Amino acid sequence: MKTEATSSIDRPVHSAQLVRKTIALVLAGGRGSRLKQLTDSRAKPAVYFGGKFRIIDFALSNCINSGIRRIGVITQYKSHSLLRHLQRGWSFLRGEMSEMLDLMPAQQRIDEEHWYRGTADAVYQNLDIIASGKPEYIVVLAGDHVYKMDYSIMLRDHVSSGAGCTVGCIEVPKAEASAFGVMAVDGERRVTSFVEKPADPPTMPGSTDTSLASMGIYIFNAQYLYRLLEEEMDKPGSSLDFGKDIIPRTVEEGRALAHPFSMSCVRNRGGGQAYWRDVGTLDAFHAANLDLASIAPELDIYDDDWPIWTYQRQLPPAKFIPDHEGKHGLAVNTMVSGGCIVSGSQVINSVLFSNVRIHSFCRVEDAVILPGVTVGRGAVLKRVVIDRGCEIPPGMVIGEDAEADAARFERSEGGVVLVTGEMLARLANPVRAA
Repeated sequence: MKTEATSSIDRPVHSAQLVRKTIALVLAGGRGSRLKQLTDSRAKPAVYFGGKFRIIDFALSNCINSGIRRIGVITQYKSHSLLRHLQRGWSFLRGEMSEMLDLMPAQQRIDEEHWYRGTADAVYQNLDIIASGKPEYIVVLAGDHVYKMDYSIMLRDHVSSGAGCTVGCIEVPKAEASAFGVMAVDGERRVTSFVEKPADPPTMPGSTDTSLASMGIYIFNAQYLYRLLEEEMDKPGSSLDFGKDIIPRTVEEGRALAHPFSMSCVRNRGGGQAYWRDVGTLDAFHAANLDLASIAPELDIYDDDWPIWTYQRQLPPAKFIPDHEGKHGLAVNTMVSGGCIVSGSQVINSVLFSNVRIHSFCRVEDAVILPGVTVGRGAVLKRVVIDRGCEIPPGMVIGEDAEADAARFERSEGGVVLVTGEMLARLANPVRAA
């Protein structure tokens, strides 16, 4: 491995030049256990979101829209669904134009004893592939967050500062900061300390109730990152993790810069708050999806200037038809995707993914219904997340009796009920389930 090179920039460097010298690495191996059974068969980045997308589509779309077209996706946990999605929806990048989307599943590349042991180890085990592209800068991204951000602005900030590492950060209430890596900064945005998930998070200068949290977005000078990884692999007891090991090292060496999300976030047309969500719990996942169906959603997915790319099947338009009594299907504050048919039922404040079939006389409210679900006649669904391919029996009521819901399904602290095919199968075959 080459040693770190030093250089100075004596003239302005435009974003278009910088992005061509950059490779983005999307860490997409996380399980997402707080999403309960929703991640039993898929990694968190592969979870459906927003009517037609997967969570990972947001980080990948940010790369493309920022001009970064050399991307590696590092996978591990139950990656089949994710890999299939990436192969079908993200194969348009052209190698002959120095573009790529490389899939980097755990392969025991270093030895025959270890899969990826941490986020830093996941990058280290692919260093030969990464270095072969001769990047000058490496963007490391978490693949399980929902947001819109221009990475080229952060990259320009990184290069102009002379830092070895730049950390994307966002302001969060101190009460919530224990779930993040939290940093302290000086007046020039140099990171002076970094603590991963502290019990008592430090606050920002001039504030007693707001902390500066890491977004899991890092930009490194390539040679600097290579050196850090090489040295970290030889340390006994290391977690081999960016947040626990690598970023604190850059802080100790005085080479870490904080980049506020407000500098490079892509806001809704007409302004609005900077939007970034870790949809890592059932309650957060449910709320973020339903927000998209509201009158003025916090996240604008209809922005032609910053499109969210994805794979989608060619499907017929959604259709609303009357029941046998002539009553028409009705949808209020609802996103309805291609292939859906709603027959004489009420759907309120909900998100229907593709190929959802709702039969007559149903009432569906505050529901997130993933692709291929069938809702039987007369069913009532309230505050639910229905997993892909489920068949809700006719007349089933979910969301009105908390005790019954908790006994049959997965009910969150906030009262959101998750329904999967396995749960429905147990109800249909109680003897076999026992």
